[in-house]
Amino acid sequence: QVQLVESGGGLVQAGGSLRLSCAASGRTFGGYAMAFFRRAPGKEREFVAAISWNTGNTFYAASVKGRFAISRDTTNKKVYLQMNSLKPEDTAAYYCAARSYYSSSVDLSSFPYWGQGTQVTVSS
Repeated sequence: QVQLVESGGGLVQAGGSLRLSCAASGRTFGGYAMAFFRRAPGKEREFVAAISWNTGNTFYAASVKGRFAISRDTTNKKVYLQMNSLKPEDTAAYYCAARSYYSSSVDLSSFPYWGQGTQVTVSS
């Protein structure tokens, strides 16, 4: 059974940085796509970034490209989201997600595995 556990959220001032971690367990993840989504208060959950477990290929939402970087540690089964130049509009609950294939689709329903989320709050 796949389990995803996020950590690293917190309160940070605008312009600051945070690094989120996602610990994955329950199977081998060869061929998988690992992703982060977020949900701000009163808004729908939205895609942030994704990475191929095998190749390390990445893609990002336009709103975070150039500020956020997703990476993975295949030995320790962890995925990271480095968030720099944070803005108040980045305030949200951030979720780690996984699916068994990598593509550029960001459809939430294509990700069957989700973590419990970690809160990121950016003050102005």
